[in-house]
Amino acid sequence: MSAEAADREAATSSRPCTPPQTSWFEFLLEEALLEQHLQKPSPDPPPVQLIVQFLEQASKPSVNEQNQVQPPPDNKRNRILKLLALKVAAHLKWDLDVLEKSLSVPVLNMLLNELLCISKVPPGTKHVDVDLSSLPPTTAMAILLYNRWAIRTIVQSSFPVKQVKPGPPQLNVMNQMQQEKELTENILKVLKEQAADSILVLEGALKLNKDLYVHTIRTLDLLAMEPGMVNGETESSTAGLKISAEEIQCQVCYDLGAIYFQQGSTNAAVHENAKEKFFKTKELIAKNGSSSPHFTIDEERLAGYCQACGVLTSSDVDASQQATPYSQIHSCMKSGNYQDLVKIFLEDNLTLSLPVQFRQSVLRELFQKAQQGNDALDEVCFKVCVCNTVCDVLQGRTIDIQFCQLFLKPSKEKIDFLLEVCSRSINLENASEALKRKMAAFLKNLCLGLEDLQLVFMISSHELFIKLLKDDERKLLIDQMRKRSPRINLCTKPVTSFYDIPASASVNIGQLEHQLILSVDPWRIRQILIELHGMTSERQFWTISNKWEVPNVYGNVILGIKDNLTRDLVYILMAKGLHCCAIKDFVHAKQLFAACLELVTEFSPKLRQVMLNEMLLLDIYTHEAGAGVSGERPPSDLISRVRGYLEMRVPDIPLRQVIAEECVAFLLNWRENEYLTMQVPLPLVQTNPYVKLGQLLAATCKELPGPKESRRTAKDLWEVVVQICSVSNQHKRGNDGRVSLIKHRESTLGIMYRSELLSFIKKLREPLVLTTILSLFVKLHNVREDIVNDIAAEHISIWPSSIPNLQSVDFEAVAVTVKELVSYALTINANNHFWLIIQADIYFATNQYSAALHYYLQAGAVCSDFFNKMVPPDVYTDQVIKRMIKCCSLLNCHTQVAILCQFLREVDYKTAFKALQEQNSHDAMDSYYEYIWDVTILEYLTYLHHKRGETDKRQIAIKAIGQTELNASNPEEVLQLAAQRRKKKFLQAMAKLYF
Repeated sequence: MSAEAADREAATSSRPCTPPQTSWFEFLLEEALLEQHLQKPSPDPPPVQLIVQFLEQASKPSVNEQNQVQPPPDNKRNRILKLLALKVAAHLKWDLDVLEKSLSVPVLNMLLNELLCISKVPPGTKHVDVDLSSLPPTTAMAILLYNRWAIRTIVQSSFPVKQVKPGPPQLNVMNQMQQEKELTENILKVLKEQAADSILVLEGALKLNKDLYVHTIRTLDLLAMEPGMVNGETESSTAGLKISAEEIQCQVCYDLGAIYFQQGSTNAAVHENAKEKFFKTKELIAKNGSSSPHFTIDEERLAGYCQACGVLTSSDVDASQQATPYSQIHSCMKSGNYQDLVKIFLEDNLTLSLPVQFRQSVLRELFQKAQQGNDALDEVCFKVCVCNTVCDVLQGRTIDIQFCQLFLKPSKEKIDFLLEVCSRSINLENASEALKRKMAAFLKNLCLGLEDLQLVFMISSHELFIKLLKDDERKLLIDQMRKRSPRINLCTKPVTSFYDIPASASVNIGQLEHQLILSVDPWRIRQILIELHGMTSERQFWTISNKWEVPNVYGNVILGIKDNLTRDLVYILMAKGLHCCAIKDFVHAKQLFAACLELVTEFSPKLRQVMLNEMLLLDIYTHEAGAGVSGERPPSDLISRVRGYLEMRVPDIPLRQVIAEECVAFLLNWRENEYLTMQVPLPLVQTNPYVKLGQLLAATCKELPGPKESRRTAKDLWEVVVQICSVSNQHKRGNDGRVSLIKHRESTLGIMYRSELLSFIKKLREPLVLTTILSLFVKLHNVREDIVNDIAAEHISIWPSSIPNLQSVDFEAVAVTVKELVSYALTINANNHFWLIIQADIYFATNQYSAALHYYLQAGAVCSDFFNKMVPPDVYTDQVIKRMIKCCSLLNCHTQVAILCQFLREVDYKTAFKALQEQNSHDAMDSYYEYIWDVTILEYLTYLHHKRGETDKRQIAIKAIGQTELNASNPEEVLQLAAQRRKKKFLQAMAKLYF
C-alpha cells in the first residue's frame, strides 16, 4: 500500500460514522425498541415521522388474486402498527400543537379515529349523544381530544395560507399531492358539517367537574393485552396521565372562543360567546398559571382575541379592557368622542405602544368620514395627523404626504397645537441626544418652509425650540432665511408683542411694498411706486419679491433703463404679466402687458418689439385655452401675426426660444402645413431648428393621406431625429493607461437636444402630427439589435428599416421618450385605439402583463362601443391577440388563453389544449365555458373532465356544447352570430376584470 493510500484509509477510519436510521419494521420485530428510541435526545427518525410511517404502512391497500385493489386488511400486523403510532402520540402527551404542526389533516384524522376506536367509542356513534360524565375518564378524554382537534382544524383552515412554490413537475408526486388535497377537503367538509355537534360536546365538557385521564404508553399496552391478562386494571382506573378539571376547562374555553370568533364573521352575535370564553380562559390562566405540561395557550394571541372581542361586541367594556389604548380608541370612534381620541394619541407619543399601521388606519378612517360630509372632522384629522407625524419624526420615519397637504395653509391655531404635541412628545430630561436632534431638525425644517413671519416667530420663540437649538444654530437658521428672502428680519430675542411695534416711516414703506406685491392693477402699481420713490430714492423696488422673475434676455435691457421709477415699473409690470400668464390668468396678464407696451413705446423701440412678441405668445395661450379647446380655428390675423414673428428680421431684438416653439407648434396644431412646407423662408429654416423640425413634420403629414406614402420627406425627418437621439463618443486615457469610452447623453450633434425635442412635442395636439412622431420613435425603438418584442404603430412602414451606425444611438433614451410620448398622447385623446395599442405593447415588452391586458382591452373597447360592436380587425390583429394570449398565460389565466385562441384567424388548438390541461388556473375556469363557441375545444374539455373524474365541470362543458346555435349544420351566418355574441360577453367580462 502506498503512503497516500494509507493516509486516506487512516483519515476515513478516524472519521465518525453516522448511525443508520432505524427502519419502521424494526419496531415490529422488537417490542421494547420503541420506548428506547423515543427516550433518545434526538431520535432519528423523529416521533412525528414515525407516526406517519406506521399509519402509512397500516393503511396500504392490498391486491387480491384477481389483481383488484382491496382495503387494508385488519390483521395483527396492521393493528400493531396502529398501536405503535398511538404510543408515539402518547409519548408526545397528545399535544395538538405539536401534532398539528407536523402531521397532515388526513394522518391526524386517522390517528385520532384510532384513539377513539381503542378507547372503546363505538364507530358511527354521535359524540353529542354520549353522556361524558358516565364514560370512563380515558374514553371521555379521547372524545374531547377529537372534537377539540375538529374545531381547531376548522379555525385553522379559515386562515389564508401562502401557496408553496412547486418544484419540477413529477407526475407521481403531483398525483399524490392532488389526492392528499382532495382527501383534506373531504375531511374538512365533514368536520364543518359536524361543527355544531363538536361545539355542543365541548360545551358539555365545561360542565364536568372531575379530572380526566389520557392514554399513556402503559395504558395502551394494557388495552392491547387479552382481557384476562389485565391483572384487574380496567380502563376506568387511574392508570393514564391525569389532566385536572381546571386544565381541561382552560383549554376547551380557548378552543371554543376561537371557533366562536371565526363564526362571528357571518354572525356578529356569536362574538359575545367568543368574548365570554376568552375572558374565562384569561381568568383560569391568572388563577392557575400558564405553565402546565398538558396544555399550551399563546397568551399574546389570547390577548389579541380579547382586544378584538372588546372592539366587536356592543356591550360596555369592562375596566380591564378599558385600560388598553385599542379599546379606548375604538370606543371614542364609536361614540364620536374625538377630543379623548386626540388625547390618547398624544399620550401614546411618549409610550409608543400603538403600532404605526394602527395609527395610520385610524387616520384613514377619519379622512373617509370627513370626505363623506362631516366637516367637523377636518380639525380632528389635522390633530391626529400631527400626532402621527411627530411620532414618525421621533422614530426616524419619513414625514407622510398627508401632513404636508394639511399644512399647506398654516395658521396660528395649527402652529400652537403642533408645538404642544412636540413639547408633550419628548421628555427633555431623559431624552437621548439622537431624539433631541431629530426634533430640532423637524422644527428647523418647519421654519424654513413657512413664509409668514409671525408663524416663524411663534416657533423660534417657543421654549422647546430655544432649548433644542444652540445659539449658533439659531443664528445660522436666521441667516438661511434671510438668504431665502431679503425682506426677512427675524428677532433673536423675544419681543412683548408683534402688534406693539410703533408706526414709523419704515412701517409705511413695508405696507406699501405689501400692497405692491399683491396688486395686479397696472394703474395702482404705478401709484404705489410713485409714493415709494417719493419716500426714499435709495431702494430698488423690483427686488422686494423673489417671485418676480424676468428672463435674462429681457432683464439686461430693462435694468439698463436709467430712470429708477421707469425701470422698476417696467420690470414689475412684465414680471407680474409673465406670472399671470403662467397661472393662466390671461385677463390680468393682458392688462399688465398693455400698460407695459404703452410705457415702453415712448422711449424704447427694442422693448416695444419685446412686448409685442410677449403679447403674441399671450394671445396664442388665450386661444389654445379658450376657443381652441372646442376646435374653433384661430382668427386669420392671429395666424398672420404668428407667421410675421417667424419671418421677423429686426436686429438686436432679444428673443425667447419658447415663443418660436409655440409659434411652430401653433401652426402644426392648426394644420398650416401649406405655409410650413412651401411658404416659409429658406433662411428661417436654416437658422431656426424648430421651424426646420416643423417643416419636416408638416411635409411628412401632408403626404401621408395620399395614395402613396412618400419616403423622401420621411427619411429627412428620420435623419434629423436620429441625429438628436445620437450620443457623442469620446475616448479618454485613464491613469492606468487604458482607453475608456465616454458617452454624452445630451448630444450636440443634432439641431437641438433630446429634452428640447420632447418639450416641443408636448406642445402638439394635432392627432396626425402626434401619430407621425410616435410612429417614428416606435420604429427607432424597434431597430435596436437586442429588441425581443416589437411595438406596433401606424404608418411604421414609411421609415427606414436600418441605421448605419447603431452604436451611436442612445436607445435607452429612445425607450424613455417613447413611453413619455405615449403617456402624453393619451392625455390629449384617451380613446385613440392605435395609441392605446402602443401603450399596451410597451407594457408587454417590459413584462407588465396585467397592465398590457388593460390597454389591449381598452383599445378594443373604445372602437367597438364597449364591445357591443365588432372590434375592427386592424385593431385586434393576430399579433395583438397572440400577445393577449401570452399575457393571460403568464398570469396563469389558462381558461382565458383557450378562449382567446378562438379569436385568431386560424384557431390555435395546440395552445388551447395545452392551456386547458393546466390545473392551477387563476381565472374563473368553468364559468368561462359559456364563452367558447369552437365545438372542438368544448369536446376536448368534455373528454378532459371525464378523464379527471370532474363530473360537475364535465356537465358544464356538455351544457355549453349542447346549445342549438353551435350546431355545425346551422348556416354560416348563425354560427358567426353565435361567435360574435360570445366574443362580446367574454371581452366585457375581461374588461370588468382588468379595468
